[in-house]
Amino acid sequence: MQQQEYVSVTEFCNGHSISTTVINQLNEFGLVSIIERSDSSYIPMEELPMAEKVLRLHTDLNINLEGVEVITRLLKRIEKANEEMIRLKNKLSLYE
Repeated sequence: MQQQEYVSVTEFCNGHSISTTVINQLNEFGLVSIIERSDSSYIPMEELPMAEKVLRLHTDLNINLEGVEVITRLLKRIEKANEEMIRLKNKLSLYE
């Protein structure tokens, strides 16, 4: 079984010059997962790209958290649709 790696929320926030309350708000909206361990909060490494994308939408583009939630939901739907299209194209190429 693969051991999962984590980044401290404090380190992440210090690196991006934000307060930890921003990450806690993103967690409340379900945009970022936070793991609580021994009086500290951590973000799984696999979620860092999404956390940074969500943070950029919220801070750099000044989009409220409700808007960020809608954008991420739509991006996930587009990604699923693209994966389905690729799968169907591969299946169709078998019959050509």
